Amino acid sequence: MEPTPRTELPYTDADVAAAAERLRDLTARFPEVSERLSHGAVTYFVRGRRTLAYLTDDHHGDGRLALVYPAPDGVQAEVLAADPERFFRPPYVGHRGWVGLRLDIDPDWDEVADVLDEAYRKVAPKRLIAQLDADGDVTG
Repeated sequence: MEPTPRTELPYTDADVAAAAERLRDLTARFPEVSERLSHGAVTYFVRGRRTLAYLTDDHHGDGRLALVYPAPDGVQAEVLAADPERFFRPPYVGHRGWVGLRLDIDPDWDEVADVLDEAYRKVAPKRLIAQLDADGDVTG
């Protein structure tokens, strides 16, 4: 698909930058998380290899600003049924249970923090999860 003309998107470049900054702040509390561009998307990794989440901006012309993350088993079906306007099955990784959460529709940043915590616990090694819990920074 062709990219959506920027003037037709429901968000601006400033919204993309603000979302990336907010995600940077939220992921900073997790042990050994880093950020880099991967396939053109701002992506957060555990230990530089395991993908924690990434930010999409009009991915293949879908017109969405979204966070894509690995969800615990069964969560994808649950959130898609509960709120299909905000949650979606992302291309390429949706078949593995990953979820897309729109950030261009009034994002609830507490909810984003919670899904990042769940995603971290799904992909991080047990030692890092224990470190997170020992630091007293537990949301889930």
